[in-house]
Amino acid sequence: MSLTVAQPPRPIATPCIKVCVVDGASSLCLGCYRTLAEIAEWSRLDDRQRADIIAELPARRDRIDPALRGA
Repeated sequence: MSLTVAQPPRPIATPCIKVCVVDGASSLCLGCYRTLAEIAEWSRLDDRQRADIIAELPARRDRIDPALRGA
């Protein structure tokens, strides 16, 4: 008799920092810079799609009013 040990699910990479406030002007989350659609679909995206979005996030920061970023 062979027993199979279940592996826990692999964690999904996420840029979320638990600051979930969406800026109305840019439609981006002030914490992670993702759109609401990206946040909603995140768990259904594959690793490549998530990596592509994560690569874009630093450039999105400038789309948010500096006053809202605490700058």
